[in-house]
This record gives sequence, structure tokens and C-alpha cells, in this order.
Amino acid sequence: MAEAVVGVLIGKLGVALANQAAAYGASLLCKEASALKGLFGEIHKAKEELVSMKAYLHESEKFKDTDETTGIFINKIRELSFQIEDVVDEFVYKLEDDKHGGFAAKMKKRIKHVKVWHRLAHKLRDINVELEEAAKRRARYVIPRMHGQAGRGDHHAGSTNQNLCLAREDDVVGTEHNAEKLKQWLLGDLKEKNYKIATVWGMGGVGKTTLVDHVYKIVKLDFDAAAWVTVSQSYQVEDLLKRIAREFGIITDATNMEIRTLVEIIRKHLEGKRYILVLDDVWEKDVWINNIMEVFPTNCTSRFVLTSRKFDVASLAASNCRIELKPLGDQHSWELFCKAAFRNSDDKRCPSELQDLAAKFLQKCEGLPIAIACIGRLLSFKQPTHSDWDSVYKELELQSTNNVIQGVDSILRVSLEDLPYELKNCFLHCAMFPEDYELKRRRLIRHWITSGFIKEKENKTLEQVAEGYLNDLVNRSLLQVVLKNAAERVQCCRMHDVIRHLALGKAATECFGKVYEGRGTFSVDGTRRLSINSTSIVSLNPSGVTHLRGIYVFTSSVDIDLLRPILASVTLLSTLDLQGTEIKILPNEVFSLFNLRFLGFRNTQIEVLPEAIGRLQNLEVLDALDTCLLSLPKDVAKLKKLRYIYASASVNEGSLWRYRGVKVPRGIIKNLPGLHALQKVKASSEILSDVTALTDLRTFAVDDLTSEHALILRSALMNMRNLVHLTITMSNENEVLPLEQLSLPETLSKLELIGQLEKKRMPDQILSSWLHLNYLTHLWLMFSKLDENSFPSLLVLHNLCSLYLFKAYDGKTLCFSSRSFPRLRKLQIEVAPQLSQVEIEEDALGSVVELWFSLCPELKQLPHGIEYLRTLDELYFERASDELIKILRQEGEAKECKEELMKISHIRRVRFSATGEDFWQRIVTREGNAFAG
Repeated sequence: MAEAVVGVLIGKLGVALANQAAAYGASLLCKEASALKGLFGEIHKAKEELVSMKAYLHESEKFKDTDETTGIFINKIRELSFQIEDVVDEFVYKLEDDKHGGFAAKMKKRIKHVKVWHRLAHKLRDINVELEEAAKRRARYVIPRMHGQAGRGDHHAGSTNQNLCLAREDDVVGTEHNAEKLKQWLLGDLKEKNYKIATVWGMGGVGKTTLVDHVYKIVKLDFDAAAWVTVSQSYQVEDLLKRIAREFGIITDATNMEIRTLVEIIRKHLEGKRYILVLDDVWEKDVWINNIMEVFPTNCTSRFVLTSRKFDVASLAASNCRIELKPLGDQHSWELFCKAAFRNSDDKRCPSELQDLAAKFLQKCEGLPIAIACIGRLLSFKQPTHSDWDSVYKELELQSTNNVIQGVDSILRVSLEDLPYELKNCFLHCAMFPEDYELKRRRLIRHWITSGFIKEKENKTLEQVAEGYLNDLVNRSLLQVVLKNAAERVQCCRMHDVIRHLALGKAATECFGKVYEGRGTFSVDGTRRLSINSTSIVSLNPSGVTHLRGIYVFTSSVDIDLLRPILASVTLLSTLDLQGTEIKILPNEVFSLFNLRFLGFRNTQIEVLPEAIGRLQNLEVLDALDTCLLSLPKDVAKLKKLRYIYASASVNEGSLWRYRGVKVPRGIIKNLPGLHALQKVKASSEILSDVTALTDLRTFAVDDLTSEHALILRSALMNMRNLVHLTITMSNENEVLPLEQLSLPETLSKLELIGQLEKKRMPDQILSSWLHLNYLTHLWLMFSKLDENSFPSLLVLHNLCSLYLFKAYDGKTLCFSSRSFPRLRKLQIEVAPQLSQVEIEEDALGSVVELWFSLCPELKQLPHGIEYLRTLDELYFERASDELIKILRQEGEAKECKEELMKISHIRRVRFSATGEDFWQRIVTREGNAFAG
């Protein structure tokens, strides 16, 4: 990974050199100019040397495990690169610091900095000498066979824009019989109140989760409640129970709840229901016997599925309800390999000239699906020629390992080494998150950008490049997709624990980062990133953390006082992410971190941000969303490099949780023209006038808006020609949104409007201001007061993928005309007190998959025309009327109920709940048949 380190460093050196002219121009002292000249000369020299060295490193890193000399050289280059990075970071900070203060203050700093420039130049000169000596020493011992490998260049750079492949059904190969067996176990005797546990076990990467996930998606529709929870090796009982409750849809504030109370809530929620729970990746049988088993009610039809690598866990199930997965045989290995390697071809067949090489690859995989998928995906990025495939195989042959499953380890290693250097950094960064952690797309992208892993390419923004990298890692089977949004973009993903194990070993060896779990001896010396997954951080030695660039805390109850000495020692830290911790105040030590790019304390209890925030001159991301923060300090205006501001206070307004905007002092925003995200600010005429200067915004959210602000907001929006996500929240639900006065940017993809729409003029308003919104895929409306006359205006939005109406429809009849919303996948209508009839014409809602009606008391029959929705997969009626409940329960006239239920017999999942009840019932449907469960 030295190539990845050098690649990022070259970019930093380029930025430093770009300051050369400005530094000389601002220099007031001849001595300072002379010192700067010497320093810039050494920076330029280091950059030239590293540019030449990077191409060599790309080819040589594959030899470092088999050739000791190469390994020593690469380790030396990495070490020297880190030293150069330390020099450059300090230099850039000091240079920026010179720009602040009056004339006398600047003179004092520059006199002081003359010595600093000389010191840094001398240090860099010594490092450059070491670089040259290392290169000469390496040349004396070069491996002859490496000459033929040189000069191939980075042939992977074009892979970033590959189409995203998210299919997971293709991975169910060779396990169809087991899938059917598991399905029958889980669905048998559902009409009787009984308890059944099934287990699937086998070695890591053998396909346990893939098999159970495939079956779970099918059978969960037959249960009233279903939940999937990944346990992992380092689980905590309290956290596990909270996640079980959340996955079962139990809405409760479990933050400070005792375990006994939480158990009672779970038990009460499941009483009398059919439910299924999957516990994935269980390492010890005590998880079930001592911590989980007694939680669940026994007077129910319950199904439990456990996956594990260990037989003693599998033995919790009866012998006839256990499945042991073993590596695939030759035929199924071949089938899975062809599906992965030739996923871009129609027939998925291997050309005859590649079959011998394909067989060699499969021999290395030893039948393990995760290895077959990884090597297959890797080869799918190559040209299907013998020379390209043979080149990959030769790289495989060069790998060595002490792993018991040698071929598998080599497969994963070569998949990692094949990554372009930019992706290597991004991949290793994913391993810093805890085991089985769900990685959110936006959070990953912000981390990658502020860590310097992402560079602009062609005409793409940093965010677009980063998302391309994420898609690339998914395509290579190095990340698994957990969730996609309605527009089919990756929303969150996960790293398989087998791959994460390899990545963590790589990250530690390459000094990229380490994970602290509070067990055994631990040293941070030399590493650049630290992930804290333990509440006990007493044993962390502050003296060993001085070179850290990133600290990520993933335990909620971290002791902030124990963190202070660590923060006092990490002067070059660029990322500090405290999301989800229980801290109430940021330590003062944070505000001395001059190199900090990312400061995250989302979902914490922090109430105040001090003026000292203005000292963080390099800050790019300030993430304070969902906190107790009510206002931003005025010194935020000094943070000229800010790209993202996320800030909101979580407030309970009756039964509704709202994220209220923060107050922003006058003059702050207009001094931050580089902002890409501003979410969310409390509206005022002054603030909206300042926002007019933010022409580069991609995300903007404003709260507490009144009609008096309309013209100023219009001026601001007219300047936002790159805006993608817009949220407007009126001061109260009766305040009318001034649509006619707004000019929405045509670039909008997501629009959230919270406030009343002017019904009489709405058709004209929509046609004039929304007809051009061709990229709009998500629309969220609240308190809109739409009716029969105004709702049809929305039908011009042909590209919507999701539409959410919350307290937004006041009409009695809701009609979806033919060909309306052709791409809509999810439609959710909540709290429509007068809605009594829904009409769906043939060819309307042609792509809808999920349909919700919640708190619609006058809706006493199924939507007319629902039988036309052949793509509809899930239908929900929450707190439905008594009349509709009778139809769904078949308590009315038999003939009438049968005719009504036939309309929804094609829908895989139909669930409903009655008013006053807090549990769901379901109807199990089959094509041409429907019956109550």
C-alpha cells in the first residue's frame, strides 16, 4: 500500500507548491524569503522523486511478500513518506497562520517562522537524502524478473465508472436444496403455536449469510414480525437487545432503559404473533442460552435462525434442523465463477481459450464462494483475453501466505493489490469501522474526501468520484450492499468479516490504521488512524499517538476525560468522528488541532459550540446534525475551507420529532462561498440574503420560513445552479409555501416541503416552476393540504421514484390517472383524515413496489384498480378503519370479501393494523388465491 500513501502525498506536495508564489508575494523579510526558497526547493525535489517512484511501487508491491529486499525498500519508502507528510502539514498550517492578524502580529509571526522554515527545510533535506540512498540501495539488489513487469501502468483507472452490479441471487449457487429445506422448516406448522430453531454453520466465506438471506426474504412475508440482527464476536447484550427491538419495529427510547424493561417491551410486542428472528454470525452458544432465549414469549409461533462458524452453536438446533455448508463442488464452483467473471455478457459462458486458466483460478479458490466471487469480479474488469487473465494468474502465484486456506487468502490479496491506489485507501478505511457495521454512503464519502483520498477527475466533483469508488468496491465484491434507495443508489453497505480480517491485517502492517477493542497489549506507534471500539481507553498511551491522522470512536459511553490527553498529543489529526457518543461538550484540546478537516459529533448531546471553533482553519466538514445545538458561533465565518455544515437540534413537538434549524449570526454564511451543504438553518431575512452568495450549494435546508422570506429565498435559489437536495420548512403547518415566487433549480433530485401549498393557484404554480424538474426522484410533502383539484398537478413529475405525503392530503378521493408516475417505486400516504376512495387507472404507477396507507380512517375499501399494480410487492394499511379491517380479516360477507381479496392476491406481502392496536397482522397471498393468516 506504499503506492497509495505516496499517491496521496504527491497531491499534498502539489498543493504546497501551489502556495509558492503567494508565499513569496506576502513575504516581508529577505531572510524569510530565503528560508522559504530553500524549503520549496526541497518540496519540489521530494515531489519529483516520489512521482518517479510511484510507478515503480505500483509494480513492485506484489513482490514484497516473496522478496525480502523489496519488502524492506517499500517499508522504508512508506516511513519516509509519512515523515514528508508531517513536514508538509506543519508547513501549510504555519503558512496559513501567517495570513491572520494585523501588520504587527504578522511581522512577529514571520520573524518567528524564519527559524521554522529553516528547520523544516533541513529536515526535508535529510529525508530527501534518505530517499535517494534507499533508491540507490534498491537498484543494487533489483530482482531481474521484475523488469518484465514494469511499465504496465495503471490499467484499472477506467473501472470506476462501471455499472453498479447489486445482484445477490446469483450468489445462491449449489445451495438450492439447502434453501428449500430451510424454507420448509421455517414455514411448517405455522398454524400451531410452537417454537423452532434452525442453524446454518460452516467456515467463513462459505455462504451462510447469503443462503439465509435468500430464504429470509421469501419467508418473512408469512410472519407478523421479522427481524435480522448481526451478532458478531464482540457483541454487548444491551446493544444486541436494542438492535433486536429496533429491527422488530419497536419504537421506544432505549437510551437509558434497563435491560429488564427492554425485555418486557420486546416480549409484549411479540405476544400472540408469528415472528421470525435471524441471528447472523453467532460465535458463542451463550449468546443464545444466557442472553437471548428467555427474552421471547413462548405462547407464539416463533422461528429462530442462527448462523455460525462453530458446531457448538449449530448444535442448539435439533439434528434435523441443522445445515452444514461446505465449499462448493467443481460444477457449482464453475457456475458461480462464470456468473461473476462474465456478468457483463449475455450468455455468462467462458470462452474455450480461457477455460484452462479458469480452472486454475478455481483450484486456488478451493470452492469458497467469497473467493470465487472476488476473483470472478476482478476478472470481469479485465479484457477476456488469455494474456490479461494470465497476467492476473501470475500475480496470484507470487502471493504467499501462512493462512490454512492458502488459495483463498491469495485470491483476496490479489483482489486487494489489483485496486488502483486511490481505491486501496478507501478500502482499508472501511475496515476501521466495527465488525458488521453498516457503512452509510454519505459518511464514507465525507471521510474519504477529508482524508485526501479523492481527487477531482475529468468534469466530476469530488463527491461523484467518491461514489464511483464506492460502486467499484461493491462491483469487486469487496463490499456488500445492505440497502439501496428508491433510485437504486447504494445507501449503506457492509464489509464481510473474512475480507475485513484481511483488510485489518493489511492496515496494521502498512501503518494505515488499527482498531482498539480494549483487549490484550496494544500499540499505536507509527499508525495513522485509530478506531476506538472499547469504553476502556485507559491503556492507550498518549505518547504513541502523535502521528495519528484519524480518530474514530464507535462506543457510545466513551470517557471524554480519558480522551483529552490523546487529543492533546495528536497535533496533525485531520479526522475526529465522535458520532453517536454520549458527550455533552467538546474538549478544549479539539480546538488546537490545526490540521483538522473533519469534525463530527452527530447524534450527541452537545449544546454549545465555542468561538474557539474559528481556530480550525482547515476544517472542511462540521457535522452537528441531531444534537442539542441551537446556534452556531460567529467565528465559524473564519473557516474558509468549509464544504459541509450539518447542524440541527432534535426537538419533540407533541408526538412528532422534528429537527429544528440552528441560528446563524449575520455575516457568517456569505464568508463561506465554498459550501456544498448547509443543513439546516433557522430562517431570517439576513441569513437568506447571505445564502445568496452560496452558488456552489448541493444541499440546502431552511427552517422556520415565512411568506415574507419568499423573495429573498427566490434570489438565493436562482443562484444555486448545482442544488440537488432542498428542504423548506415553514414556521408552522398553516403557513403557506410561496411556490409561485420560487424558482427551483432544474438540478434538484430530492425535494422536501413542510408547510401548506396554495391549492387554488397550485396547478399554475406547478406548471410554471416544476415542469422542468426532470431529475427530481424524491418528493416529501408535509402539511400541504392537497385535494382532488391540486394533487393532479404533481403528475408532471414523471421521474419520481418515491413520494411521501404526511398530513399532506385533505381530499376525499385520490386518483392516479393512466401513465401517471411511471417510475415511482414507493408511495406512502400518512394521516389523510378525509380520504375515502383511491382510484388507480390501468397503466398508472407502473413501477410501484411498496404502497403505504397510514391513519386514513375513512378509507373503508381497497383502492379501486389495485389489481392493475402487477409490480406491487408490499402493501400496508396502518391503523385502518374497522370496515377495511373486516374485509382483510374476512369477517364480512364471504363473497364480497373473497372478491376484494382476489384484487390483492398477486401481492407478496399485505399487512395491516387496526386503530388502537400497536401490532401488525398479515394476509398471506399467492397468485390467484388469498386467505387470512
